[in-house]
Amino acid sequence: MSPHDSAVHDAPVPPYRRIAEELRAAIDTGQYAVGDQLPTQSSLSRHFDVARTTVQRALKELWEGGYIDSQRGRGAYVLDRSGRSGRSRPKVARSELADRLDAAFEAEHVALDAFCITSETLNTAVQKPLSRIWSREIGPASIAVRLLLPSPTARIALPQLVGDPADARPLQRLRQLVHSHALTFQNKLAELADLDLVPDVSVEIRSVPITPVQKLYVLNGKEALSGYYNVIKRAVTYGDETMEIFDVLGLQATLFHYSDTDGQYGADYVKQSLEWFDSYWSTLAQPLTLFE
Repeated sequence: MSPHDSAVHDAPVPPYRRIAEELRAAIDTGQYAVGDQLPTQSSLSRHFDVARTTVQRALKELWEGGYIDSQRGRGAYVLDRSGRSGRSRPKVARSELADRLDAAFEAEHVALDAFCITSETLNTAVQKPLSRIWSREIGPASIAVRLLLPSPTARIALPQLVGDPADARPLQRLRQLVHSHALTFQNKLAELADLDLVPDVSVEIRSVPITPVQKLYVLNGKEALSGYYNVIKRAVTYGDETMEIFDVLGLQATLFHYSDTDGQYGADYVKQSLEWFDSYWSTLAQPLTLFE
């Protein structure tokens, strides 16, 4: 078993998620019926022997999953989920990924698989859990990352110059962005190990000769976030020139969240996402050299 596989399968459940799972099970089995009020945050905090903020995070997860209605000053009440999927509404990648990474990094062994076009969104989102590691609020024993990016030598479909798809400048610009964001991300994670903040850090970056039309993040083998890259027309600067290109923007992409706690549908989606990632990682992907 590889270190990454070990990180996926051995990662303990964060306290807030364990509480959310127990409360979710109590609702599903009818211990709390539709309309019932859950115990107060203070009561739950004492029962589970955790801080109130941990309980609040657990309740937030239940609220996002459509299990409860929770409002300040009136408590949390069980909702009628008949006819609903129970999934939370999709959110913009910039905020959704930051929140999910923040929770995932609370595990003892963190595993992150990401397929994207530049890793710009990932760089932005990971800052939240990294700040908590720097302040020693959380302290994973290991972090294992596999980052899959478009090949710098492949002529992929996007971006391209409006009116002249053969113009090489948009792809040259993209390659510089891919290199810059990937190197920044790698350095951020490596610094955790260099300063003994996290004992074991592994960041492996590979590339595939395909055009990403969708981004995917798999967290600790338990959650998957996916979203589409929509094509837009915009003006960008490259060197001393301004050019109009067809491009994609990842920060504003909408991410859909699936979890192995969402029933069989969610568990199957996470499993298939990881299998899809592994299939490219182990066949077409080649190591991406960031230092030349």
